Amino acid sequence: MHYLADYGLFFAKTITLVLALLLLIAGILALAFKNKTSSKGHLEIKKINKIYEEMEEALQEQILSKKDFKAFLKEKHKKEKKQDKNKDKKKSEAETQKRLFVLKFDGDIRAACVEHFRQEITAILNVATPRDEVVVCLESGGGVVHGYGLCASQLQRIKARHIPLTIIIDKIAASGGYLMACVGDKILAAPFAIIGSIGVIAQLPNFHRWLQKHEIDFEQITAGEYKRTLTFLGENTAKARDKMKQDIEEIHHYFKCFITENRPQVNIVEVATGEHWLASRALELKLVDGFNTSDDYLFSQYQSADIFEVSFVIKKSLSDRFSHFMEKKSGLYSSYHHQYYF
Repeated sequence: MHYLADYGLFFAKTITLVLALLLLIAGILALAFKNKTSSKGHLEIKKINKIYEEMEEALQEQILSKKDFKAFLKEKHKKEKKQDKNKDKKKSEAETQKRLFVLKFDGDIRAACVEHFRQEITAILNVATPRDEVVVCLESGGGVVHGYGLCASQLQRIKARHIPLTIIIDKIAASGGYLMACVGDKILAAPFAIIGSIGVIAQLPNFHRWLQKHEIDFEQITAGEYKRTLTFLGENTAKARDKMKQDIEEIHHYFKCFITENRPQVNIVEVATGEHWLASRALELKLVDGFNTSDDYLFSQYQSADIFEVSFVIKKSLSDRFSHFMEKKSGLYSSYHHQYYF
């Protein structure tokens, strides 16, 4: 009987563990399916004018007496009615108030948010006209050449339709970030923002001597003389270094040409040294057009224009997140020739 009791207890524990594991697996699969069905993404649009108005009203309620606050609300409602009448009149005359479409670009080294950025720009181009304006609040220290090249091309889509494009830099637009910024019709920056770094870099460690020391052979077979130049594990030659240097110089040449095409007022020889500057100095070098923060620029516009913040939100599935994690971990062994960085 004692033996049977022990066996029964063991059996119950085993069943409990198996059920718990099955429930866990079922939960993970359900979550993966849910994320998969919502991974296409959707647009989120906020009207910033309302946010400013709500902030003003909340503050006035705290600092004014009840009587004065009621008077403030009454006056505000009168203004709103007048504005609504003016809007109706403009609509009947086929005129609309100027619209500002605000995009926020916070770039990492891979320029990963270009996937959101391209969708946001496509959405705006469906409705925007040359009477409107697109404002990009840009923050980036640069990254991979192909990623930031695509980001700059997305901004060129706006320019091609003759829609005014304003770039505002609160903190940094360097290297690939400045490649994007120079597309703007107008570039504004906070005085202590970092601007410039117009250069290209590629770097990698080499473990060849370590492998030799431990008597480990490295085999690599390629077709095409320059399929690989510098490598992580093989012996690097002077010829391979020269070829990689040539590739970097070529990218730098096109980087400079792109800036000259978009900002001909810039002395490209003076600025394309890889240096970066505070916006105060960048204004003298004509890399920016003036000082301002994104907060103050939008605040100065909200009474004369309708301001919409546009963002495209993608919920990644579990498999996408896992793939992204593995991609980051295995980045050193990318199938690309090399990763070049602005």
